Amino acid sequence: MFYENELRFLCDTFKKCHVQIATVSPDDPLDGIIDTELDSLFGRISGQTTIHGYLGDLAPRTMYKLVGPFKLSYTYLLLPETEADTILFVGPYLSSALTSRQILEIGEERGLSPKSQRFLNEYYTGIPVLPPSSHLFDMLSTFCERIWESPSFAIVDVNRESHLPVSPIHDSIHTDGFDDVLMNMKAMEKRYDFENELIHAVTLGQIHKESQLFSAFSDQLFEKRTADPLRNAQNYCIIMNTLLRKAAEAGGVHPVYLDRVSSSFAVKIERLPALSENFALMCEMFRSYCRLVRRHSMKHYSPVVRQTVLLIDSDLSADLTLKSLAANQNVSSGYLSTIFKQETGKPISKYISEKRIKHAAHLLSTTNLQVQTIALHCGIMDVQYFSKVFKKQIGKTPKEYRESLK
Repeated sequence: MFYENELRFLCDTFKKCHVQIATVSPDDPLDGIIDTELDSLFGRISGQTTIHGYLGDLAPRTMYKLVGPFKLSYTYLLLPETEADTILFVGPYLSSALTSRQILEIGEERGLSPKSQRFLNEYYTGIPVLPPSSHLFDMLSTFCERIWESPSFAIVDVNRESHLPVSPIHDSIHTDGFDDVLMNMKAMEKRYDFENELIHAVTLGQIHKESQLFSAFSDQLFEKRTADPLRNAQNYCIIMNTLLRKAAEAGGVHPVYLDRVSSSFAVKIERLPALSENFALMCEMFRSYCRLVRRHSMKHYSPVVRQTVLLIDSDLSADLTLKSLAANQNVSSGYLSTIFKQETGKPISKYISEKRIKHAAHLLSTTNLQVQTIALHCGIMDVQYFSKVFKKQIGKTPKEYRESLK
């Protein structure tokens, strides 16, 4: 296949976003693409049916979008230039997150008893949510243009929602592979996998992984500890705030920096106005802790340099001469100067100056303090010298900088 590398890249991307994708043969059993958990809930849905028997004949240069039973969505297409017919199959996924009410209604429509309904709720916690605007579909469309060497192709919507008859209320069919314990374990493992990936990304400061990790995010992932959906979301955010704070600490960020961010999010969580705001808050938490790691990680610094950085960052108005910083740690000025430059890549004087001017720019943009007052807050007593240093780094005088923001 001339597109083998593109196909591998596409599959790797979908899998990293927790979306199932596979290449299958029309003669393969339907069990290969229909989750066995559904069989356990509703009886033998897939049975001995082959994929071809379920999907029918597929036309070339055509993308199919199937809405199957239980509002599960799938996308599939026939790959060109393969030795035998090969289908690229994506799913299951949800086009939009289901509310608890919708899941209850699905259970009622399919005749689930209240006991079995809990299994259905847990099953949906592991189904990714991919809205039509998802970047993954843009990538899939581009892939289709590439393999079919055409800027346009057919899209066929297939609705199989009504193909399963409504059954009388029944208990789920338990097998050796499906019972209360195993179902609970599977839902829990998916939630822990998601949390562990977030923690790992924050520890390394991988802010670029936001869209990948949250693309399949669903409120169903939350553990339901109360009857109030908003309180459930807040409780989960509290847990994640703690986990991500510890992840950033493992990434080398000192508690001095962590405490301010963690406390700020604790307030935001309690003031969360609606469940719809939860996703944005989770993303903001992830980005903020990743930025902390990228900006303030001291994992690779020696204790002396780490302490020096903390002394500088904690009070920019203090006496931050090389002599005073060295004396504070009982080391020589020469030793501190040398090791600081080796580990940070810049002299102490330049590091301090950059920090002070950055803080000055922040105060100029967020307060109405006079320039001489800002200079004092930045540890520079001579306002003329402060203006000179500020212009050298920013390209404008403090007054010009503040005016430009208006």
